[in-house]
Amino acid sequence: MRIDTGFRTLASQFFDLFHRTQDGGGALAVYLHGEPVLDVWAGWATPVDRWQMDTVALSFSTGKGVASTVLHRLAERGVIEYDAPVAQYWPEFAAAGKEGITIRGLMSHRAGLHRVRGLVRGPLGLMDHAAVTAALAASAPDARSPRMPGYHAVTYGTLVAELATRATGTPFAELVRTEIAEPLGVPEFWFVVPPEERHRIAKSFPRITPFRLLPWETTSFALSRIPGLRGVADAGMPQGFDELVRNPAIHDVAMPGWNGVFNARALAKMYGALANSGSVEGIRFLRPETVAQMSEVQTTDRDYVLGIRMNWRLGYHSALVASRTQYGHAFGHYGLGGSGAFADTESGLALAFVTNRMGNALTPLTDLRMMRLGAQAQSIARRL
Repeated sequence: MRIDTGFRTLASQFFDLFHRTQDGGGALAVYLHGEPVLDVWAGWATPVDRWQMDTVALSFSTGKGVASTVLHRLAERGVIEYDAPVAQYWPEFAAAGKEGITIRGLMSHRAGLHRVRGLVRGPLGLMDHAAVTAALAASAPDARSPRMPGYHAVTYGTLVAELATRATGTPFAELVRTEIAEPLGVPEFWFVVPPEERHRIAKSFPRITPFRLLPWETTSFALSRIPGLRGVADAGMPQGFDELVRNPAIHDVAMPGWNGVFNARALAKMYGALANSGSVEGIRFLRPETVAQMSEVQTTDRDYVLGIRMNWRLGYHSALVASRTQYGHAFGHYGLGGSGAFADTESGLALAFVTNRMGNALTPLTDLRMMRLGAQAQSIARRL
């Protein structure tokens, strides 16, 4: 492990999360000004196995930040343009009035294609990338999308993956390898996990059913009938999703909206570059002007799915979205159950946290561990 002097209190706060087997396990990594300052892990990867240095975890929407970074690497080389229509690269996308939707609009969740509930038939339908992309291309955008963003909880990753593949002719999992993993020298950026590495994946628990006692389908149906919560069900609660996330076959298919498998070390290094004008440990990953573009707030309007202001950037949200203290230069992406990563271009701080323990005692959909660790790290970084 690595614990630089200034970050001992943060390490202690992390270790306090994992005292019992039922607490599960996790890993925390921090970069400051492009250099590693913290790399720790603790707890249990399974009920009988301790979390190890090489343990990785299913990190849900945390992967949206990785997928978005692929697009920024392509944009930097001119392969795509932020203000070009998505249909310029993916002609079928123009159907049903979507010909004017730009990549910038898509990356800031303003494409109006948040609905995944009922998009394809059955839970296994989400693993059919061709069927999902065809359904999205044929769908009409939500009428609210020109005025306000709506979080594409599951569909965002598929849209980004198809766009990147159409623009390059390269499968998305390979693009993640060549655009992220290889330049950074870290292999653990996986949407398709190599079979020989799958023994390293921590076992996620408990089930992701909201409010624990109610079946997934019952909750999804009930929420879809409540006006203020309908968007959450439509965007993030497709049929059988609670069973799908436990199916080992999800590691065979790239679904970048939710099935990314990472360790904290890998995520922190990527965000460490974003926090340090595009460079990390002597590696030039992105140009400073690209980082400035990707971190610029695109909309401050209330998100019609989540009901709050996410201050969407190009593929990322505010770093401490549920905190009273906001840092205008900090952005990243969190995942269901607790994982997440962010960069702060002002302080030079980057932090990543992965875990297999889903949520709090009431529901796995709510988890404040990442927020608390991030707030503590920000306080430390600003004192150093």
